[in-house]
Amino acid sequence: MRLAEYTDYTLRVLMYCAARPQQLVTISELAEHHGVSRNHLMKIVTDLGRQGVLKTTRGRGGGLRLLKDPAEIRIGDVVRASETDFRLVECFDPGTNQCTLSSSCRLKGLFNAALRAYFNELDGKTLADIAEPLSTVASGRAASLRRRAVLAQVAAPSSLRKPARTEKSDA
Repeated sequence: MRLAEYTDYTLRVLMYCAARPQQLVTISELAEHHGVSRNHLMKIVTDLGRQGVLKTTRGRGGGLRLLKDPAEIRIGDVVRASETDFRLVECFDPGTNQCTLSSSCRLKGLFNAALRAYFNELDGKTLADIAEPLSTVASGRAASLRRRAVLAQVAAPSSLRKPARTEKSDA
């Protein structure tokens, strides 16, 4: 099973907003951050607004923000609202099922159990569980940049390394 890009970006929009609870986020900001078209994000934001998850404000100085506390937004609910089809195999849809094994096959039961377990796991997590506050994200990026600088210094040939600073003593 694979989530649609629509669901992926829906979760990203929500996580981005959850990390910035005190500010209005713009579609342009989201589009630039995620490298996605504004039109695609407009559809997602409109749907999330209709679902009562986001509050949107149009016009100059407008933007969007979460309407609910991140701890109240279950990931399973977001995925169910964003995805259009959870038929893992043909026999999940009795209206179009043409499988000749349906009467004796136990595969459908196995896939049903797996799908229930999948949603049980997603329903056990909220947006608060998967979104980091902005201060944590920013400090994580800074730490990552420091680690890269140290690794680059270590990997550089000894002739290119900067000499280590030494403390002068008064002795």
